[in-house]
Amino acid sequence: VQLVESGGGLVQPGGSLRLSCAASGFTFSNYVMRWHRQAPGKERELVAAIGSIGGRPFYADSVKGRFTISRVNAKNTVYLQMNSLTPEDTAVYYCNAIWRYEYWGQGTQVTGSS
Repeated sequence: VQLVESGGGLVQPGGSLRLSCAASGFTFSNYVMRWHRQAPGKERELVAAIGSIGGRPFYADSVKGRFTISRVNAKNTVYLQMNSLTPEDTAVYYCNAIWRYEYWGQGTQVTGSS
């Protein structure tokens, strides 16, 4: 089982990034997919989630209206489009799959410069 995140980096305030998470080794379409983040010195927090066949996504209040989660089951991939980034969005972003089991990616660093 693997979840491999990509797309992180350094971004100016107000900029955008798109994170991708490529899944393998399990039936991706059965799983709820989530993005979490952990900033230095803080607990990991849930940022966004999307159901196994799409549906209405969940967003944390801190990212609502700026971030969009989506998935393409045919590609076993989930995305997080992040717009209007701020320094407060600086964190390691983790991809997470949950259903019968739970799997985590290794994380990708997003740094919003000030």
